[in-house]
Amino acid sequence: MENSPNITWQVKPFDELSVHELYAILQLRSAIFVVEQQCIFLDMDDNDQKAQHCMGWVNSELVACTRLFAPQVMYSQASIGRVVVASRVRRFGIGKALMRISIQYCQTLFGPSPIKIGAQLYLQQFYEGFGFQPISEVYLEDDILHIYMELS
Repeated sequence: MENSPNITWQVKPFDELSVHELYAILQLRSAIFVVEQQCIFLDMDDNDQKAQHCMGWVNSELVACTRLFAPQVMYSQASIGRVVVASRVRRFGIGKALMRISIQYCQTLFGPSPIKIGAQLYLQQFYEGFGFQPISEVYLEDDILHIYMELS
């Protein structure tokens, strides 16, 4: 993958995910959130069933995904969570593409409304690049500093 990969984007509700898609999502999230970030936590939190799943595929490999929630599901606002990009493709701007498409899908699926995220603090500037602004004090979640941010 020496050049920027050609990504196919999909968004599906939980009940429409194939077994292979769900496995790929859980495997990617585990590889990054549990193994790479060395954070022992229960990723399968009974919220996947309430989400739309935004997935970025290069051929048959899942390289990026997020969970998208309608307003009143996680927060009063729509929200984006479990933002994850495979480590080997990060240098190609896939994280930026993932956030742009996730924001776009939130607005398409849920209408033009604010979007809330619980961002890992070290990524605050990354999210500010999309217009998200801090709306809370820093808090500790799973031994990682986070901050709530909102895109109005």
